[in-house]
Amino acid sequence: MAVSDATGMLARPVGTLSISGLDTAAARQAADEIARLNGIEGDQIDTIVVGLPRRLDGSPNDMTGRVERFAATLRDRTGLTVVLQDERLSSREAESRLAIKEKDWRARKQRLDAAAAAIILQDYLDTH
Repeated sequence: MAVSDATGMLARPVGTLSISGLDTAAARQAADEIARLNGIEGDQIDTIVVGLPRRLDGSPNDMTGRVERFAATLRDRTGLTVVLQDERLSSREAESRLAIKEKDWRARKQRLDAAAAAIILQDYLDTH
């Protein structure tokens, strides 16, 4: 998970959320975490950006439809705007950025998903 600063210019990782699957229970868990972050982060969260998996050529993969349904459920559950943002190569970019500061791959692995979320959010912010 990641959040932006008050200006909507910079994304930063805030941690990971362990969910199993992309079903209604997972959307409920994500919605609960978003509500919790709203109280902590100061500014109100008004848009949720969800990474949309695709093949390198941009075509849908096996997860694309599941993530689209998850995002729709999350939108219904929170009442917030939910947008889908291309997540291609975000984990690879996060890994290379983390490798500059942290040489131990075990330590990088623990922070990888949150860093990738920040990259996805930053890509969204940069285009909007």
